[in-house]
Amino acid sequence: MTPSEVADLLEMSGRGFASTLQALSPEVASWRPAPDEWCVNEVVGHVIEAEKRGFAGRIRHILHEPEPELETWDNIAVAKERNDCARPPQELKDELTELRDVSVKLVRSLKPEQMQRGGMHPEVGRLTIDELLHEWVHHDGNHLRQALGNVQAYVWPHMGNARRFSRPDM
Repeated sequence: MTPSEVADLLEMSGRGFASTLQALSPEVASWRPAPDEWCVNEVVGHVIEAEKRGFAGRIRHILHEPEPELETWDNIAVAKERNDCARPPQELKDELTELRDVSVKLVRSLKPEQMQRGGMHPEVGRLTIDELLHEWVHHDGNHLRQALGNVQAYVWPHMGNARRFSRPDM
């Protein structure tokens, strides 16, 4: 995919996260489908941190320094520290929207000759900007699906006989 195509998808998924948060009450946005699973707010908080630390952050680092060492981060510890389930969904929506606007501009600014620039990650080896862009699209899709799955799991018990039209995992 080209940077322009990736930017278009990131805009779309960003709007998907934002509109989901806009539609949810704080109760639903902070509801966990299971004790060890993230609430929708935490999913979005993770997407925000992954964008800062993993995607846009790493791309900026690679553009600034040739073949840099890329840092890892503990997403579970960061999620606990952020305490996103306790935050209003609108606050997370605003944080993501602002960050995503800046990130999309970064992606749109990338030139073809920059796509193979890379850095060394201590766990997975060399990562190029091109690979990071593709992973970003994949990552956003997984977590948008997760957020919407949480909403589906929340409404399932309230569907009564209408559950016969669906399966709980659909």
